[in-house]
Amino acid sequence: MADFSWDVRSPLDRALVTGLHGAPGEAGVSLTEIRNFDLVQVMARRGKAAEMAKAAKARFGVAAPETPKALGTADAMLIWSGPDQFLVLSKGGKHTMEALDPAFAASASLSDQSHARVLIGVSGAKARTMLAKLSSIDLHPEMFPIGAAAATSIDHTSVTLWRGNDRDGQAVFTFLVFATFAESLWHTMLDAAAEYGVAIAHSEEFG
Repeated sequence: MADFSWDVRSPLDRALVTGLHGAPGEAGVSLTEIRNFDLVQVMARRGKAAEMAKAAKARFGVAAPETPKALGTADAMLIWSGPDQFLVLSKGGKHTMEALDPAFAASASLSDQSHARVLIGVSGAKARTMLAKLSSIDLHPEMFPIGAAAATSIDHTSVTLWRGNDRDGQAVFTFLVFATFAESLWHTMLDAAAEYGVAIAHSEEFG
């Protein structure tokens, strides 16, 4: 009988090889898988959007995003994911589905997406140039400032993306992708970034 392991493994476990890849020299793009996070989708029930917004304000201290934005709080990120819905991204178990359920029991339906999605950070001097090959979203700072978010597709793969705080003067973009498509998207990004040199890593920290 074959041995089975129930240990949680990243969907990128086979594809992600840390180190420098592509063109030699200093890497123009960094691709980082961010691991071990809690992710909960919050969707307002019919006619309950206003109540959901109030519940979010009471829980997080900020209103849930009603337009394509990503809002940071002291210990979570609220990310717009569609009309009357948003994602709660956090670490440390404070905002799991079980922890959020009492706050939203009367206004929203919750769905735990922690192991259904993969989180990929993209940064570096050539990050925006690389992403322009793959996305129709205009990521110029004037059109896509810090905190902007979008639900879009890359190479026919649905993603949620947002722009976080700059790092070393360079833009940082974060992508959420369904786990079943993560390896395909990873290879697509790696191929698009190869000419600029790519630094590949995984991290426990958000960008």
